[in-house]
Amino acid sequence: MDLAGTPETEAFRRRVRGFLAERLPPGWRGIGALSAAERAEFRPRWRETLREHGYLGIAWPKEYGGAGLTVLEQYALQEEFVNAGVPLLPLPSDPFGFSLIGPTILHWGTEEQKRHFIPRILSGEHRWAQGYSEPGAGSDLFALRTSASLEDGAWVVNGQKVWQTAGDSANWMFVLARTEPGAARARGLSLLLVPTEQPGVDVRPIRTMTGEAEFCEVFFSGARTDAAHVVGPRGGGAKVALTLLGYERGAASGALYAGYRIELERLAEMVRERALDADPRVRQRLAWCWSKVEILRILGLKTLAAAHSGAAPGPESSILKLYSAEYHARVTELAMDVLGMDAMVGSGPPGVATVGADPLGSPNSPSAWQRAFLTARAGTIYGGSSQIQRTTLGERVLGLPREPRAESGKA
Repeated sequence: MDLAGTPETEAFRRRVRGFLAERLPPGWRGIGALSAAERAEFRPRWRETLREHGYLGIAWPKEYGGAGLTVLEQYALQEEFVNAGVPLLPLPSDPFGFSLIGPTILHWGTEEQKRHFIPRILSGEHRWAQGYSEPGAGSDLFALRTSASLEDGAWVVNGQKVWQTAGDSANWMFVLARTEPGAARARGLSLLLVPTEQPGVDVRPIRTMTGEAEFCEVFFSGARTDAAHVVGPRGGGAKVALTLLGYERGAASGALYAGYRIELERLAEMVRERALDADPRVRQRLAWCWSKVEILRILGLKTLAAAHSGAAPGPESSILKLYSAEYHARVTELAMDVLGMDAMVGSGPPGVATVGADPLGSPNSPSAWQRAFLTARAGTIYGGSSQIQRTTLGERVLGLPREPRAESGKA
């Protein structure tokens, strides 16, 4: 596959630039330049603009309402949106609908499920959150205890999930639950689609060390969902869950580097402002960061090339997740060192991003970098910790012997 671009792709890229120039407000400097109130007003309006012009569900087949773009067109669109500092998935719950459960339904779901759920993700009627992690089952996902049993044509769900990003704005959750009592670990799981605006579902925000409550925990006590709302085979939820995690780790991989490049340019500007651009140690660390951003660009292109075959993401997606998480921890640590004592007490406007790099227009202030630094710690844990990613790569990609498991049951 030629990833250098084609005349058709470049023509598409020019159309995207024309769309952005026409539809963004005059004097646009990136969403990071807006106040919190302005962002809250802009995001739903921008989402509706994207929906009207066919820029939602960019990878999905047209028969289900998607844009049906080629892999290279998806890459071009993602990169142009990042460079313009404008979100392709405007609402907090959109990444979970468009990057995670939507592709998983298209891969594993029945025709009825595709016809029912995909249009509602596009319209925004269904807003999704992820129901994987539990207090006793984080990176060790197959140790989860949330259960579901069939009663009178419906699944009845009991248990607890935690770390739901945007969980308080969602009205549906894809829940990995134990549906086959007595089955060992991964063998008894199913992926259920559960509405959360019902009795028996209690959503509670969690305040993190950034001072915000972007995560939630959810308690299920007799919550119900239709018996047909199982994605993939009953009891085969482990494979479905791993497919979804592959989509999560590879989501927007083609343009991932663009956000980190913008962030690195902000850091270089701060280095110059603080007259540290002649410091050999700072220069060396900046060069290291630049090289890693370039490697992220190449890894993203490799992920796109693999996606071109039409296959679901495999364990190789762990490479991108591991690399980007560890890089972001290092680059934000450099920012803290550049700030010195100013990093101890935040000043100036805060950053914008909940996860990942801040977009174009974000403030280059101690508060913004402090938040990025704290959030980057979480990046080495959520979506599968760095330790788990290394184990996955060692065992499933390199073929190394499996680590001893605490339980005797086979996954």
